[in-house]
Amino acid sequence: MSASSTRMTKARKVSIAGIAAAGTAAITLSLIPNGSTADEAAAKAAPVAWEVDAKTAKTLSAESHIASQKTAIETKVEAAAKAAAKAEADTAVKAKLAVATKKAAAETAVKKRVEAKTVASRSVAAKPVYANNLDGWIRESLDIMKKEGIPGSYNGLHRNILRESSGNPRAINNWDINAINGVPSKGLLQVIQPTFNAYHVAGTPFDLYHPVANIVAAANYAADRYGSIDNVFGAY
Repeated sequence: MSASSTRMTKARKVSIAGIAAAGTAAITLSLIPNGSTADEAAAKAAPVAWEVDAKTAKTLSAESHIASQKTAIETKVEAAAKAAAKAEADTAVKAKLAVATKKAAAETAVKKRVEAKTVASRSVAAKPVYANNLDGWIRESLDIMKKEGIPGSYNGLHRNILRESSGNPRAINNWDINAINGVPSKGLLQVIQPTFNAYHVAGTPFDLYHPVANIVAAANYAADRYGSIDNVFGAY
């Protein structure tokens, strides 16, 4: 090799110095193919970047779709759980309502039975008890007469009873005109059967000898004929 060939020319020295000074930049420029600019290099690299971006977008789209499906499933599961919870709550409410209704009905039935018994007890307690004698018969007759609107007093009844039968409910007259005609006077106030039949008061026994029925029928007849049993002082 000649001396001229081993020696660096001035131009080469400057070239090497420039490369050293430029450092990395020079190296970078050296990677660009001869006759190509930086823009052309970027343009040639762009398809690779676009391809990478398309794959990434496709991956993200798939992941988004999966996430969307997952969210939809979770929403459906949550809605189903809420519906089941609501149905269970409604069933529980209906069951409680049925129990409450049944309990209320039972309490109402018991209350009605208690009230009925109370009313019955009061009715029994309120119903007077009459002695089975002349005084009791007259008092019971007066209560019936008052209810039926038949006038008369205790004294008027008592006075006529003593005169007619001396207080004997089985007394019978077998000698007067009525007896001769076949319809003898009977009972406390000596009433004949036709008169008893016509003036009998409903609610009393249909028995001429029954003391209360006899008194009430006689008082009813006297009220129609004389205005009141109190106005009777002899045979009537």
